[in-house]
Amino acid sequence: MAETDKLRDLPSVDEALVRLAALQGEYPRQLIVAAIRRALDDARRALRAGSQPLPLEEQVRGDLARLVAPSLRSVINATGVVLHTNLGRAPLGPRELIPGYSNLEYDLATGKRGKRDVHTGRLLESLLGQPSIVVNNNAAAVYLALHEMAAGFEVIVSRGELIEIGDGFRIPDIMRRSGSILREVGTTNRTHIDDYREAITERTRLLLRVHPSNFRIEGFTARPPLKELAALGSAKGVPLYEDLGSGCVLDLRPFGIDEPRVADSLRDGADLVSFSGDKLLGGPQAGILAGKPEIVTRLRRNPMFRVLRVDKAICQILEGTLRDLLLERWDQVPALRMIRMEAGQIRARAEALMPLLEGVQARIVEGASVIGGGSTPEQALPTYLIAIECEQAQTLERKLREGDPPVVARIENDRILLDLRTVAPEEEPLLVKAICSTKGPRITKVLSIGALGRDA
Repeated sequence: MAETDKLRDLPSVDEALVRLAALQGEYPRQLIVAAIRRALDDARRALRAGSQPLPLEEQVRGDLARLVAPSLRSVINATGVVLHTNLGRAPLGPRELIPGYSNLEYDLATGKRGKRDVHTGRLLESLLGQPSIVVNNNAAAVYLALHEMAAGFEVIVSRGELIEIGDGFRIPDIMRRSGSILREVGTTNRTHIDDYREAITERTRLLLRVHPSNFRIEGFTARPPLKELAALGSAKGVPLYEDLGSGCVLDLRPFGIDEPRVADSLRDGADLVSFSGDKLLGGPQAGILAGKPEIVTRLRRNPMFRVLRVDKAICQILEGTLRDLLLERWDQVPALRMIRMEAGQIRARAEALMPLLEGVQARIVEGASVIGGGSTPEQALPTYLIAIECEQAQTLERKLREGDPPVVARIENDRILLDLRTVAPEEEPLLVKAICSTKGPRITKVLSIGALGRDA
């Protein structure tokens, strides 16, 4: 049949509506019409390209089903990456949002208008010892600090700290957008206190120190201690601002993670610090600024603070997270619970699951979890992995990822690796069901000793 004949045989929108009359009880008519038009456009393009289009009814039904199905879904993270950027960074615990109205910006005691950051501010000040404000992410926090403190003036930064983080966010770019002027000092690997001292002029408004939370330079390196830099800033009348990024409030060194605490930076003389809410703090996406009362007051009064503020849902989730941290309920914060989990506990959980993996031949091997999310580079946590070797690991990984619920796993050396550190105990039955539902002749080979470690 000629192309023109095939195009002529395509139904009109009205004819397709008649054929899909059963859908009108499920979807609004205008949605069905729009889906039909998209399907007809796709069919014309396919025919003109010499391809066979999908059956119209099938395409319309699939299009509408995808449209109304939730796009944001719960995912089982079996990768062992605690702060998995693609999976929302810090996992959130079960927190029921307040329905209806709330006292977001209403002072119930006085009956007058209040401030939304009061709900998190008192908790942050109790945690950090300094007043704080919250914006929608740490990039916004950096922008607000630079815009208020140094727009039109110079900010001194070490060349070794002009970093780029995820999705192309670069410190020099955000400085330019804020209106501040970058003044680089030192070299990529070594910057000394005299480099800062010699760069300070009457146009200097801020000393900026950026914690390299997503990379590490080793070898012949140097940078002045924070206390020394703070003393210079104090002597010259120039505030010191440190962007910490990861937002660590708990000493994680007993668990093998060496990351500076926010309170320590403030204690050592930083006039202002900023950090993320959804990294080592363990909360939702937010940017937090804490420091000297007069500086925080200036930031709050900046018109951009309103532009960058967080909504009521973030306020509530962050308030709950901060309260758990203040009361040292570490296990109520999923990210911290995962980080603090000992390898032996993970092995015991893996051993308990092994008998449930009927028909799946796997072994437990030693391995490593990572923090991820642009935090603690080159630092890992010992763990145990459930490892499955199969003929087509990528096919199995795709089946797990496309399941319900989706399971995200790692592939290394043609093996599927599952790390229970990042799997909540209540998710284990779902994980077992997902693995067993994909079993078949391709999951047959017994695991041999692999690159991640020896058999446990």
